[in-house]
Amino acid sequence: MHRFCVAPMMDWTDRHCRAFHRALTRRALLYTEMVTADAVIHGDRTRLIGFSPVEHPVALQLGGAEPARLAQAAAIGAAFGYDEINLNVGCPSDRVQSGRFGACLMREPALVADLFAAMQAAAPHIPVTVKCRLGVDDQDPEHALFDFVEHVARAGCVTFIVHARKAWLTGLSPKENRDVPPLDYGLVRRLKAARPELTIVLNGGLESLSHAQAEGHGVDGVMLGRAAYRTPAELLAVDAAVYGAEAPAPDAVTAVRSYLPYIAARLAEGAPLHAMTRHMLGLFHGKPGGRLWRRVLSEEGVRRGAGVEVVDKALDAVTREYASA
Repeated sequence: MHRFCVAPMMDWTDRHCRAFHRALTRRALLYTEMVTADAVIHGDRTRLIGFSPVEHPVALQLGGAEPARLAQAAAIGAAFGYDEINLNVGCPSDRVQSGRFGACLMREPALVADLFAAMQAAAPHIPVTVKCRLGVDDQDPEHALFDFVEHVARAGCVTFIVHARKAWLTGLSPKENRDVPPLDYGLVRRLKAARPELTIVLNGGLESLSHAQAEGHGVDGVMLGRAAYRTPAELLAVDAAVYGAEAPAPDAVTAVRSYLPYIAARLAEGAPLHAMTRHMLGLFHGKPGGRLWRRVLSEEGVRRGAGVEVVDKALDAVTREYASA
């Protein structure tokens, strides 16, 4: 299930984004944005973790540091029908650190083992997985990562998604933590070689499907983040290249047309058009008509009462450019 994944990304991989990605790939494993355990327990669950059946396979990512609360949230997620529950041990933001979860938990592998065990016991019929970093701050990555995995695997975890950078909890912003600490894909591959019984998924800095395939040798799967979002046409090639299966659409234009009924249904429920179209802006990046596509959706998709006709107009602009190119 983890051969190709699209990363959980705050403010990006919401339910509309995931439904759009399904128009591009049937097989990739999709992840929600991170949701805190407390939000799942006490908040509007339908709004926070509701999803469309078309999104399967889809995983819910949770954040937290208290076993009982994470267990309750995992049970709720399992009841909603998610295919996997993922524990975030990689986010370096100040807000996350103040709640004592995210990447700061790399310093507490015994606690993460307890968190995993509680979550898996509460959701016994689906896998609970962990997404982590190589380490944090002044930790030695090789020692920190192997020690962390040893503790959590001993509790029964068999799948680790590793962002191949350390996180600096002081001195770097979350954005800088995605770019400044150096990548070490080789360390992730060494982890897999040392622990062949585990499923190890490589994440971090992968710029395209071809880059992911080149760096993904020696591990069980790859996870694309910003590249999958900013240039989503990359996903059109995933099913054939990774799974040897037919893509859900032969091209990006056809994929958009297959997404239109979803857009229409959400508009009928009161969602604004830009909630869906904002995830589509990069679809024709670098292609004939790409600028017109982005301009029409950006300028007209945000207007009050905007409907499917805006997407049709943007598609017409793209197809005209293609015809004249």
